[in-house]
Amino acid sequence: MVFLASGAFVFWIFLAMLPGMTREAAAQILERIALLLELKGENPFKIRAYKTGAEVVESYPGDIMQLAAEQKLSGIKGIGDALRDKLYEMATTGKLEFFDNLRAEFPETLFELFEVQGLGPKKIAALYAELGVGSIADLKRACESGEAAKLSGFGGKTVVKILESLAFRDEHASEFRVDQVYGLALAILEALRAHPAVSRAEVCGSFRRGKETVHDLDFLCATKKPEEVIADFVGLPMFEKVIAQGGTKASVYAANGVQCDLRAVSSKEFPFALNYFTGSKEHNVVMRQRALDQGWSLNEYAFTPVEGKAGPVIPAVHDEADIYRALGMDYIEPELRENAGEFDAAEQGHLPHLILLENLRGVFHNHTTASDGMASLLEMADAAQELGMQYLGIADHSKSSFQANGLSEERLRAQIAEIRELNEKFEGHFRIFAGTEVDILKDGSLDFSDELLSELDYCVASVHNVFNLPEAEMTRRIIRAMENPHVTMLGHVTGRLLLQRPAYAVNIPAIIDAAAETGTIIELNASAWRLDMDWRWWRLAKEKGVKCSINPDAHSTRGLEDVLYGVRAARKGWLTKKDVINCLPLGEVEKALMKGKIR
Repeated sequence: MVFLASGAFVFWIFLAMLPGMTREAAAQILERIALLLELKGENPFKIRAYKTGAEVVESYPGDIMQLAAEQKLSGIKGIGDALRDKLYEMATTGKLEFFDNLRAEFPETLFELFEVQGLGPKKIAALYAELGVGSIADLKRACESGEAAKLSGFGGKTVVKILESLAFRDEHASEFRVDQVYGLALAILEALRAHPAVSRAEVCGSFRRGKETVHDLDFLCATKKPEEVIADFVGLPMFEKVIAQGGTKASVYAANGVQCDLRAVSSKEFPFALNYFTGSKEHNVVMRQRALDQGWSLNEYAFTPVEGKAGPVIPAVHDEADIYRALGMDYIEPELRENAGEFDAAEQGHLPHLILLENLRGVFHNHTTASDGMASLLEMADAAQELGMQYLGIADHSKSSFQANGLSEERLRAQIAEIRELNEKFEGHFRIFAGTEVDILKDGSLDFSDELLSELDYCVASVHNVFNLPEAEMTRRIIRAMENPHVTMLGHVTGRLLLQRPAYAVNIPAIIDAAAETGTIIELNASAWRLDMDWRWWRLAKEKGVKCSINPDAHSTRGLEDVLYGVRAARKGWLTKKDVINCLPLGEVEKALMKGKIR
């Protein structure tokens, strides 16, 4: 499977030094224009034009900013004359005067409010106009004082939910999702590896271990000229502020607020420092104790003999694998280093051969413009083939998800017919599977009839509303849906949105047991907002024989590439390609889906 996004990220540094602007920054500006116009009560068609423009810029398969700079945007659907001019200005100057003037009408902190769960533009507009709420601090005061509850459309329950959301946000204020740091991490790493005085460089810490969120980014390099490398590091264009700078280490803030730390060591020290600064702390404690059992001391620089304690001769260490071999174990992949059984497995030669991105043959649970996606059925299929996929599952929302333009029975049947027509043109080289993301209703019944579900190739069942049920009731609700013979997969099992909304109460072991009993596949939703089911549960699911499907939940062609994040989480959950249904080639996955449930 070909993955395109990571290659594009390595040009970030180069682009940052040009007068123009990246597509991500341009899309964010268009999105913010739409939000500000909505606050001002502007024409909804004008607002929609900016939202559509942002979606097109973000998901366009080519270098849209280069096309904008060359004034070659004519004919791109969703980009009219006014947007072409604005994109040209952003691509050639790195800014947009219209946005700067519009933004000046509002406090900069107003944008914080859009990150609060349960607050949309209309509520923010009311808070701003009637109470002068222009920041998180203002919002908290208005809610705690009771002023917000008096506004039309609010009330006591709404205010309680807002305060709960603010508390959750404060709890995770210093964390970042993986998608917020991934491109930055690769760009910095590329810059370090390109430095003439650097022989080796790597990202360490929780990012290297594949955690779903990180507090900062830790970098390590091997060099004979540490002061020169440190000086060049703090001068990289993506950094806004130097926190500390010394002879062998430095700390800086990137433009998005992420703290980035670099430590420079010698080539001889590099394997030890890489192991130590990758962590986790719990893993490192066991490593040090195992070294002491051998008669050695282990730190971030070397093995050294323990004074007064005879031990074997310390072997030469050239890389991390040598450290593990010296301690009588197989090499432990970074994702597994949580002191959660990896040492016993490494001693016994039972570590799994973790799944790789290239093992994926296709993906399920993807959306089109038929519901709330940004790309048509054909555009999604073309993008999947460009990525080297053999198949693509389409699972647009069902009718109860009215907020996502969910499909009626008639519209879903029309989509099934369209998919069949396209599959005839593909002549067996590629296939679209017709599915649905059907809502699990409050009582556990499904949003579509069994008759309609039987016409599909597969079905993803998900909870999209009524998140506040007691744990036992929510668990029964989901299990009842899984017991339906037409439900192939369970989507985003806990409903969490990382750093924004906590998981609803649900008994995960009971869900896993039900999946094993019914043969239901559990999704690993690869959206960086979800990464759900959490990696901590996949070993249990694997032991029970439950299969996984790594699904990007793509709402655009670019969204298909989010499988990268899902693979990171799957590796952290000890999954191999045998555990993941969409690692099967087309012919085999067709047979598996024809059987319905995976036994």
